[in-house]
This record gives sequence, structure tokens and C-alpha cells, in this order.
Amino acid sequence: MFYKEHSLKVFIDDIKHDLPASIVVFLVAVPLCLGIALASGAPLFAGIISGIIGGIIVGAASGSQLGVSGPAAGLAVIVYSSIAALEGSWEAFLMAVVLAGIFQLALGFAKAGFIAYFFPSSVIKGMLTGIGLVIILKQIPHALGWDKDPEGDFSFFQPDGENTFSSIVNAFEQISPGAIMVTIFSLIILLLWEFVLSRKHKIFGMLNGPLVAVISGIILHYFFQKGLLPFSLNPDQVVNIPVPENFQGYFNQFITPDFAAITNMKVWEIAIVISVVASLETLLCVEATDKMDPFKRTTPTNRELKAQGIGNLISGLVGGLPITQVIVRSSANITFGGRTKMSTIFHGFLLLLSSIFIAPVLNMLPLATLASILFIVGYKLAKPALFRQMYKLGHEQFIPFIITILVILLTDLLKGITAGLMVGGLYALWHSYRNSYQVREIISSDDRIKTYHIILAEEVSFFNKASVVKALEEIPSGSKVIIDCSRSVSISYDVVELIRDYRDSAGNRNIIVETIKFIDPVA
Repeated sequence: MFYKEHSLKVFIDDIKHDLPASIVVFLVAVPLCLGIALASGAPLFAGIISGIIGGIIVGAASGSQLGVSGPAAGLAVIVYSSIAALEGSWEAFLMAVVLAGIFQLALGFAKAGFIAYFFPSSVIKGMLTGIGLVIILKQIPHALGWDKDPEGDFSFFQPDGENTFSSIVNAFEQISPGAIMVTIFSLIILLLWEFVLSRKHKIFGMLNGPLVAVISGIILHYFFQKGLLPFSLNPDQVVNIPVPENFQGYFNQFITPDFAAITNMKVWEIAIVISVVASLETLLCVEATDKMDPFKRTTPTNRELKAQGIGNLISGLVGGLPITQVIVRSSANITFGGRTKMSTIFHGFLLLLSSIFIAPVLNMLPLATLASILFIVGYKLAKPALFRQMYKLGHEQFIPFIITILVILLTDLLKGITAGLMVGGLYALWHSYRNSYQVREIISSDDRIKTYHIILAEEVSFFNKASVVKALEEIPSGSKVIIDCSRSVSISYDVVELIRDYRDSAGNRNIIVETIKFIDPVA
């Protein structure tokens, strides 16, 4: 399925999909923005600011049609430690975010986006599946009503010494009946809407199942508060957006950076780290989002780096967290029908309006409802059918896929991707080792000397040295060997040195060595 060029009719049709999807993304983004800010040791409103900028500014500047940007859980530890390294100065850290945005802009103009194409498909699919499983595991405590840890804390080991599985065990020991009721009711609505109602009548297809679940969750919480149902929810079991008293109080939440901190070398170090990690996370998310795009569109990666740079530059100037493209919100956008970047931009405006006008209403929304929505997102990322598909592709695809998933589950996203890349790289080295040359046996006309014709590959690197050594050592004494370099564009100096030494010492074994287009830079 490929996407058509825009006309007014297509635009109107897209809006019918983008607007409901933006509402879901907005509802998912609210607790994530707040939770990541909390986990980062930053002001809570900083998370909302970066969500607004990620939606409106980055969404408009980006070439990604379905990617959603905002504060990222993967940067939370970096932000937390960076603020501490700057002696708790939030304003100095904002200066580092501004510089990180400038660095990302430079990377975009330097066309560094090609890095995205070095990530194997098996690792990208493993990343998506791992994130799906992490989403499910991390939402189980919220679904059961135990909300000690913030939303967005996606690493396995948590600051309080617990881990993902111990949190789930603790949640089962402290079940909240009210949260359980909200979770079950929300899941019933979501499943009925997707698999039954939306297929039976058009009106259910026009309405959005997650939106109905959200409204139902707010109503249930209201009934709990009024005593109409024999349950209750604690304050930490619902969304908690800062509620300004007036417009002056609202604008006072925006903080400018300490420009004098630009002379602090620590600020520059932090800026470089943020720009590198944020760019890598963004490029990985771009690759993953493009794979999920039902219209198979391709995001221009250099433009994406520039968009992220603009976003971080502005976020730092007004008091926001660092921004990346983020997979959880992007997945929710795709899962619930987003078609164009308008869904991302709409979600940014919804964050802006909600932070001004409807924060008290959103603060009635149970986290259990959001957990139910994220269960659906997680399942669609980690469907059992994908495991079967990857297994059928063979161990070269399946093992990096599984390793990526396991390490993401047991550590965090970046470590999981790194592990998957390392395993994939080992397979690449093995293929390079095996395919560094071809050997042909030729019987000479006098039937006394056997000739071995070794044809080197187009690219012969240091990693091929062992296989070339092995091939030469297997040449029997009293033979002739032709080392043919005519197809080679590049030969590592280590291999050149090896061939030279072999040629010089072959007479000791009565081996005649002939070379074709062998260039020795020392000779």
C-alpha cells in the first residue's frame, strides 16, 4: 500500500484518522512527559514543554509522517546525572540543551543521517518487540493500582533498587480493586471496539475506542469520588498535571537558560553527549517507525536531525527537557490510525491547551486506563507471529533479534540495541571470513605440478587475514600458487604484508608463487 499525493478530499480523509490518533497520542504523552521529567530530576512542567515542542515544532519541521517527538526515557539517566554534575543548576543544564540542538543541526547539515542505514532489520525488529514487551511489563503495576515508580521508567533496574519483575510482584501484593475495575472495563471497551463494534457499524469506526475508554475511566473515577461505586483511587493512581492559578502563573513555569554557563566546559561535554545519544535514538526510532508505516514512506534522516536540532534549541531556550523521536508515542500513533504528521502536530496543540485549560479534567484520568491502552500498543509491537516469522528466517536473523529483546528487557534500550548490533556484526565478520577468496585447482600440462589459483575478493580487510593464512598454509609443498588480486579494489596492509612474507618464504617448501596485480607499497 502506497500513499497518494494530497488533494482536498485526501486531506479531509486523513484528518478523520489523524485527529482521533492525536487524542490517543496526547493521552499517552501526558503521563510519559510528567514521568520522564520526574525520573530526570527536572521540573514536572519541563516534560510538558518538551512534549508541546516535540509535537508542534519538530512535527512541523520533520519529514516523518508518523514519528512523534518528545522527552525520552532513554535520556532520563543522562539528564539526572548532568543536573547533578552542574551542581543542581537547571538553568545551566538548559544551556547544554540549547548547545545540543545546535550540534544536531550541524549533524543534519553534515548529512550524518546515513548512520540509520547501518542498523540491521533483525535488530530493529528486536528493538520494537523488546519495547512492546517492556511497555506491557511496565504497565502491569499501573493496571493493578501500584504506582510507586514513575511512568517512563523503562530501564530494568530502578533507582530504588527494585527491577521490572520485583515491581510486578509488589503490585500483586498491593492490588487496588478500583484500579482493577478500571483496567478490566477499559480493556473490554478497547477489545470490543477493535474486534467487534468497529466492524459492525460505521459509527463505531468514526469514534475512537481509546477515547471512549478514557471518558469511561474519568466517569468511573468520578463515581468513585461521589461514593456511587464502592471503590476509590489514590492521588498517585491518576494523572497529575500542574494546574496554574492564572495565566501569569502559567507563563512563570517557562524558564530561560543561564547563558553565562556557556563558558563552563562541563556544559559543552553534556551537550555533546545529549546530541549524540538523542540523535542515535531518533535515527533508530525513524528506522523502526518507517518499518511500521502502512504506506511504506521513507523519512529523510538528515532533515529529521535538523528538525530535532531545532526542537532541542527551542526546548532549551524555554525550559524544556531534551527531545528525541520516541517509539512509544510513534507506535501509539500508528496503532490507532495516524496517517500524516498532522496527528503529531495536533497532539502538541492538545498538550498546550490541556496545560492551560483542562488540567483539572485530565487529573481525573486513572493511570489504569492509560495502562490498558498501552497494553494494546505493546501487544501489537510484540505479536507472537513475529517470533515465528523471525525463527523461520534462520539463526542469522533470529539470534540477533532475540538477543536484542533479552538485553532490552534486562537492561535498557541502548544496551539492547548495542548487543544486537554486536551479534549481527559477528555474523557479518563470519561471512567476510568465509568469502574473502576463491580457490581453483589447475593441473599443469606436464601433470607433475598442481597449481592453485587463489582469487581474492573485491574488499579484503584485516578480518580476512586469518582465512587467507589458512588457505595459504593448506597449499602442499612442491606446488604452484597464483595469488590473483585483479578483482580487489582494496586490500588491507596486514594482508599485503602476509602475501609478501609468504612469497619470500615459499621457496623453503618448494612452492612457486606467482602474483597478479599485487601492489606492495613497500616495494
